Amino acid sequence: MTVVAFDFDGTLSDSEMTVLLGERRSVADEMAEITDRAMNDEIGYATSLRERAALLEGLSEADATAAFDQVELRPGAADLIETLNEAGVTTAILTGGFERGVAAALEREGVTVDHIVSNRLPITEAELTGEVDGPLIEGTKDDALAELAESVGVSLADTVAVGDGANDLPMLEAASLAIGFEPKPAVEPHCDVVVSSMAAVEETLVSEGVLDRS
Repeated sequence: MTVVAFDFDGTLSDSEMTVLLGERRSVADEMAEITDRAMNDEIGYATSLRERAALLEGLSEADATAAFDQVELRPGAADLIETLNEAGVTTAILTGGFERGVAAALEREGVTVDHIVSNRLPITEAELTGEVDGPLIEGTKDDALAELAESVGVSLADTVAVGDGANDLPMLEAASLAIGFEPKPAVEPHCDVVVSSMAAVEETLVSEGVLDRS
């Protein structure tokens, strides 16, 4: 059995959840600047995530739901997930993004993954509190990948990670195969393979023996 773990924002999806949320709070530019600094490893991910969440304090639950409903999978992502599921590969999404956005995008395409590890934006009195909680704030994706592998009974030698940003580096370095999806400059040197489409991810998985087309 093999585990294929995907990042979400910037990898499976070209939607940036925090920016979509920020647009509804008129702080999208500030959001994007913080995101870029984090993805290029200029500031710590936990710091960047808390800074972005703080900008969303007071956003209504209705506006948050509308923003999450805009999150979409990248072209070819749903087909790749379905192919992996049908092949018996364990699929996972490990993201510092938010569970509701991931769930909305998957549901729209009618696909599921075996495991989602993500964060949440707490709501009080129908408004975002400006806080964030979940396992991938201080925790890192290498730990999440190791825990996932152990839970399904495989070693890290049987894992593949697909990501693009600095917060993906821990899982890319921990996995047996690191696939960079249009990776940031600080990330690319740590990738075994660099791709720019979901079809290329699939081709890589076939060439590495994770998927069998015969």
